[in-house]
Amino acid sequence: MGRRNRSAGILPKSVLDEFKMEVASELGLTEQIQTKGWANMTSRDCGHVGGRIGGSMVKAMIRRAEESLKNGNL
Repeated sequence: MGRRNRSAGILPKSVLDEFKMEVASELGLTEQIQTKGWANMTSRDCGHVGGRIGGSMVKAMIRRAEESLKNGNL
């Protein structure tokens, strides 16, 4: 049985996709993703992105929340 998407409902899909691309670009995978697409990436490459997203996403979410609080957009 597959795992449930634990991030469902926390952030919009567009924000999660933005985080994925941000991490992928840090890992130098942007060109591969643009030419192959996510569906044709190796499990290893996707795992690198997924593993980095956990910590990166939390940091980015905190940063965005702090910015929203500063700007009064919350």
